[in-house]
Amino acid sequence: MGAAMDPATERPLPSATAGEREMLRGYLDFHRATLALKTEGLSDEELRRCATPPSTLSLLGLVRHMAEVERAWFRRVIDGEDIPLVWSAEGDFQVAYDARTATREEAFAAWRTEVEHARRIEAAAGSLDLTVYAERAGQEVSLRMVMLHLIHEYARHNGHADLLREAVDGTVGV
Repeated sequence: MGAAMDPATERPLPSATAGEREMLRGYLDFHRATLALKTEGLSDEELRRCATPPSTLSLLGLVRHMAEVERAWFRRVIDGEDIPLVWSAEGDFQVAYDARTATREEAFAAWRTEVEHARRIEAAAGSLDLTVYAERAGQEVSLRMVMLHLIHEYARHNGHADLLREAVDGTVGV
């Protein structure tokens, strides 16, 4: 049986009584769906619209950034894959924010790919207590910490997405 869905937004509703792992999965998927929802119905041009000069922050840049975050933490750290970032072979996370020539199609294709890898890697892990050395962080990290970090990262950027979407077409809420 899958997660309950919010009929108004078609987002998965995290369980309020699930065990730790299921709850972490639920909140992570809720925040992933929230980011996607904030971009619905917008053109590539609208998705590329920046917040406020000189900021280059845009909805499309946020989607690209979250693809990098998913890849970095799940594939590179937890799974130990020796792969570059999606948009920067040099490991510069800021490159993803530059969405001036990006399209919805390429950004969401990359993001969906990384989300699917993340789900596969998390599901294959025996426990949230799985720990690996995160070179960039300079310490051992657990799968639990990675999932909590991604929930935090999405929640923070979904707040940005709220403001960006409102500036594009006045849409608020979700």
